[in-house]
Amino acid sequence: MRGAKPHLVIDNGAVRSAPRVPSWMSKEAAAEWRRVVPILVERRILTRADLACLENFCVAVGQVREMERHLQQHGHVFEAYKVTDDGLEICLGLKRNPAVGIQSDAMTRARLLAAELGLTPVSRSRPAIRDDGDDDSLLD
Repeated sequence: MRGAKPHLVIDNGAVRSAPRVPSWMSKEAAAEWRRVVPILVERRILTRADLACLENFCVAVGQVREMERHLQQHGHVFEAYKVTDDGLEICLGLKRNPAVGIQSDAMTRARLLAAELGLTPVSRSRPAIRDDGDDDSLLD
């Protein structure tokens, strides 16, 4: 990458110590919380206002992992059957496991929230918007 590297904006209201994992989180979501919170605290970019976004991110990542475990055990597709009035089973063919859609939605949410929290390479490479007290406008 050419040019000056972007600088992270350090928020004076940033959380200085890692908040506890919410007790209601799943095991997988809590593991993600424990993984990313120290990174965000060290960068001094996480504020109390960001905690709901962080919770949602961790829940989404937890869902991705839980659905992956389910899909590994049960497969991405299954044979669907219909029982007729006569008691006969008719195969309707292969159907997509609903966990595929749940996982896909959670992956999208996790990716979007990760970008909001500065947890993706692209989001970290963007120049930060600062208020340095300089009133000069780019339009002047």
